[in-house]
Amino acid sequence: MKQHKAIFNWSGGKDSALALYHILNDEKFDVTQLVTTVNSKFNRISMHGVRNELLTAQGKEIGLPIQRILLPETPSMEDYDAIMKRQLIEINKQKITHSIFGDIFLEDLRTYRETRLKEVGLQGYFPLWKRNTTELVNEFIDLGFKTMIVCCKAELLGSEFTGRVIDKELLKDLPKNVDPCGENGEFHTFVFDGPIFKNPIQFKIGEKTYKEYEISKDDNSKKESGFHFCDLIPV
Repeated sequence: MKQHKAIFNWSGGKDSALALYHILNDEKFDVTQLVTTVNSKFNRISMHGVRNELLTAQGKEIGLPIQRILLPETPSMEDYDAIMKRQLIEINKQKITHSIFGDIFLEDLRTYRETRLKEVGLQGYFPLWKRNTTELVNEFIDLGFKTMIVCCKAELLGSEFTGRVIDKELLKDLPKNVDPCGENGEFHTFVFDGPIFKNPIQFKIGEKTYKEYEISKDDNSKKESGFHFCDLIPV
């Protein structure tokens, strides 16, 4: 019998998929739903830019309901925290005890998540924590997962990387200063096939675009950061 009811924080990308694969094979957790933040203006997964219809398709093929948390286009940290807290309080009312993430090594991010969860009586769980990212991405590929780069930092990767499937050849092409799992935010992905899916997600590659966002620095100043995106169109 499963010991803990949990939500899974689903980004639609490869680290989420690998972490969910391990959790679904873990007798301790009963995952009740996938939780995803969605940009309410563009109706796309936050940061990744993947269309809501493809998120729906992922949930259908995984066989888990999706709880969408709607965010404004550019929420402040105060707005983000308030929205997330309201949602987590409602989740806690469902007798859910754990919130599961695909994070790997960002200590500040883990501390932030655990602090916010504690405020509403939830515990964080990180099945991929501190594992070697080269080993993780190779495990992901060897298990039969397929994922495509949909967004990348322009200062690190050119637009030609968007729309590429992550395989052993792509890993050879990544610059040495880019983590193979993109754990520092170098790139984001969309998973469309693998052992957690009943059927592959069907889509075609659409337009490639470049966008700049205002990013807050540690000293509270702002800087512009550019990203390449590749649109994926459901078929």
